[in-house]
Amino acid sequence: MQIGLVGLGKMGGNMRERLRNAGHTVVGYDTNPELSDVASLADLVDQLDAPRTVWVMVPAGHPTQLVIDQLGSLLKPYDTVVDGGNSRWTDDEKHAQELGKHGIGFVDAGVSGGVWGLQNGYALMVGGEKEHVDRLKPIFEALKPEGPYGYVHAGKVGAGHFAKMVHNGIEYAMMQAYAEGWELLEKVESVDNVREVFRSWQEGTVIRSWLLDLAVNALDEDEHLEKLKGFAQDSGEGRWTVEAAIDHAVPLPAITTSLFARFASRQDDSPQMKMIAALRNQFGGHAVESKK
Repeated sequence: MQIGLVGLGKMGGNMRERLRNAGHTVVGYDTNPELSDVASLADLVDQLDAPRTVWVMVPAGHPTQLVIDQLGSLLKPYDTVVDGGNSRWTDDEKHAQELGKHGIGFVDAGVSGGVWGLQNGYALMVGGEKEHVDRLKPIFEALKPEGPYGYVHAGKVGAGHFAKMVHNGIEYAMMQAYAEGWELLEKVESVDNVREVFRSWQEGTVIRSWLLDLAVNALDEDEHLEKLKGFAQDSGEGRWTVEAAIDHAVPLPAITTSLFARFASRQDDSPQMKMIAALRNQFGGHAVESKK
């Protein structure tokens, strides 16, 4: 299948490679000419055969809106736009309406996998009309992990990003729990090999997970996380999850507390946030702040 890909950063660039490895034709565009296959968004559209599919992987908010606006004027009826970034689900509804006026289909795709996606595949949570989603299944199959899981048509437009938002909220709470446990183990005098305690949990325990594996990777690189500053950013999806919970009167104490803990990290050098920062760096290549 042929597809255009806009945004060739940490995830977009790896997605281009994974799709090409699966035999698909990918025309990539990025504002960085060293990464781009074409000189402009118009050139990308010109190189695609109708009906075209363009997958957008740029930051949420204004950058995504700018690309959607441009594609609305460049694409034709029966073409499809996929927003695979971390857009808010309410923006998806707006974008689908804007593109629909031109006869252009819209699909939102929550994508999880970070910098490991090229090797392991990307978990995909997709929203949109069935006819648009079904046409893109060869692309979804190439991107997802091997096996029966890792892809879901979650519902109508906005459902994909809403599902990914909740996924990230759960991720916040899981990372916070590992971080709190790590700090407590580091504090007591009787435990003198915290890293190996974490490693021992990787097999046979009910808390084993990929995040635990990444925590061990981080501790192998810096046993007591002494090189990191206890500061962790949030991508915005944790905030949106809490806001949605308030709107729907759903109690989310663990997720809400984990979000507030990140806010607290910006005031003090929090030991827990060293682990959160290390985990974010391990799975997503997110920047960390080193001690001076």
